[in-house]
Amino acid sequence: MSTSYDPLRTSPELDTAVRVAREMLAAYGSTDYADPAAVAQALGATRESLRILLRALGVETTTPPAAAPAPPAERCPAAHPDDPTPCGGPVVVTVLDRHNAGANGCEHHGARLLASVDGARVYPLPDAPEGAAIRVFKAADSTLPYAWVKRGERR
Repeated sequence: MSTSYDPLRTSPELDTAVRVAREMLAAYGSTDYADPAAVAQALGATRESLRILLRALGVETTTPPAAAPAPPAERCPAAHPDDPTPCGGPVVVTVLDRHNAGANGCEHHGARLLASVDGARVYPLPDAPEGAAIRVFKAADSTLPYAWVKRGERR
């Protein structure tokens, strides 16, 4: 793994990382510090943006693994009622729409929700394993909106 930074190096990963960082700065550049939820959301967005940038630059730092999240409920809140698929693990992310309404979910249902809602974004929960939000983001990129309808899945 390289530890030097070459500002002329470009890659799709770096372009994506820069775009995500810019979006997070635009969304959370001025946070209402009187609102604990807004501060937590801004901190999570900043943390994940930095992780994405460091990974794209090949200089990602390692951190000790977070404690294992609590086991999932029968179905996470992000699972659509018509989606028959089981949860893909514990609840680890929050998916918000453009009006900041959202739901917590497992990586699987978080990706399906993110793919199905225009303008949605994903954030890791505080106890999420490292990279959970980026895995959801990447999975959503290759997931059809309302995938269970288009594939004929039934509950």
